[in-house]
Amino acid sequence: MRENATAGRVKGMSREDLLALPVAVDLETSNRALGLGRSKGYELAKRGAYPCKVLRLGSAYRVVTADLLDLLGLAA
Repeated sequence: MRENATAGRVKGMSREDLLALPVAVDLETSNRALGLGRSKGYELAKRGAYPCKVLRLGSAYRVVTADLLDLLGLAA
């Protein structure tokens, strides 16, 4: 987990922002939290290589927030 120069911010989202996320988030939000670009995030999800659990709902991807927080070291 890398922190930006601004205290309490992790890869584009603050700790408070991350902890306030709903049960599942869209891939764009997860990409922002992980510091991934849009293309790279979608490529990883499509290949099944995204660093945390991704659900495919029709043409949309959703990331399980608990897995995302665990990956970032913020799980309770």
